[in-house]
Amino acid sequence: MSIEAGSKLQGKVTGITHFGAFVELPEGKTGLVHISEVADHYVKDINELLKVGDEVTVKVVNVENDGKIGLSIRKAIDKPVEEKRPPRPSRPSQSDSPRPNRQSGGFRGGSKPRVTPSFEDKMSRFLKDSEERLTTIKRQTESKRGGRGAKRG
Repeated sequence: MSIEAGSKLQGKVTGITHFGAFVELPEGKTGLVHISEVADHYVKDINELLKVGDEVTVKVVNVENDGKIGLSIRKAIDKPVEEKRPPRPSRPSQSDSPRPNRQSGGFRGGSKPRVTPSFEDKMSRFLKDSEERLTTIKRQTESKRGGRGAKRG
């Protein structure tokens, strides 16, 4: 039985490092399970999940030309097929929703026409709001420093 990518095998943990675990496979070959392939969740310390001598089921992820074998424990576990999401509710047709009437600039369906402010109106509103905010910030800052006319000595 040759070891090929995609096959599931039984193996025995022979060594543990900070980056993964070495697993002895059939035919005496050894592969590495990287720490990110041990579980579906974040694994800070691999020693919490595996011990030397543990029997594990692994899936062969890759076999490199130099003989290194990449393994995964989390991919070897068959997960139940997730249910598909229910279909999204359909949108109402265009005739049901009020859409802008490009010719008149208003809305269909008896709603009040909306007046879009001009650029100048938007700019003057922005400047007014900015001045109000700056004034508020200056007042708060001056009160913390001792206000106007406070003598420094």
